[in-house]
Amino acid sequence: MSNITPVRIVAVHGIGNSFGSEVSNETLEELRTRRASVWTQQLSSSLRVTADRIDLDFAYYADKLVTGPVVQGPGNSDLLDDPLAREMLADWARELGVPEEVSQGHATMPLRALSSWVARKFDLAEGPMRIFIPMLFREVAAYLRAEDAPERLAAREEVARRIARHQPRVVIAHSLGSVVAYEALHAHPELQPDLFLTLGSPLALPRVVFERLTPSPRRTGSALRGVRPPGGTRWVNIADPGDPVAIPPELSRFFDGILLDHTTVISRLFRFHHSTNYLQAETTAATIAPYFDV
Repeated sequence: MSNITPVRIVAVHGIGNSFGSEVSNETLEELRTRRASVWTQQLSSSLRVTADRIDLDFAYYADKLVTGPVVQGPGNSDLLDDPLAREMLADWARELGVPEEVSQGHATMPLRALSSWVARKFDLAEGPMRIFIPMLFREVAAYLRAEDAPERLAAREEVARRIARHQPRVVIAHSLGSVVAYEALHAHPELQPDLFLTLGSPLALPRVVFERLTPSPRRTGSALRGVRPPGGTRWVNIADPGDPVAIPPELSRFFDGILLDHTTVISRLFRFHHSTNYLQAETTAATIAPYFDV
């Protein structure tokens, strides 16, 4: 029997991970355990270690973000119903370089036309993109609607609670989870994992995320710079250049204190932003491996 202590990890999920709004506490824990098992298996596969070398807790916050039912007005089935989500979508489209003639005006951009354009630009399947885009901006808007919104505070505190309880060496945060975890580490400076690993992160996305962060970016000369998490935590970022969520590329151009900032092809398949591809990437394994002494 091995006497090696498993490496403690806290995983913070991204968008599209809701278990539903009517889940009992017992069922919630069962689902959380299942998701933790999936992440453990994916990491153990990429690291080439047995699953018992990983002690992973899954920080689930999606139930704190109440986005409500999708309600579309008459004749507007191809538009987001939430004004803030529409505003964020328009800012994202500008950052991607979507021409005005494609969008017919960014503020009233039809989702079908935008999905088609993004799919062509990034060589992705259009069908999944049509589902992904509204889901992305509904959840991002739900979290970033206001600095002191109850949903935002509850999600952030839940992530902080899981980190405090599990005392991980490594925090892995994917997609929107990188925003929630970033704010949780700042709100609780006593939480200092050895490694903060962000995957497919939109932290630098102008107007949508970057300027809305807590703490706010600091002005350095003519530019704004994001504030690194407190303490001695190492911050590593990994992004696929074909991931339209992880924009603009090279997070270290906007944040201080990023030790390594990898831009590397994770997947050429339709699951372009999925956590599975990031967790099984060689770059992710190489980043985490030193904590296993392998």
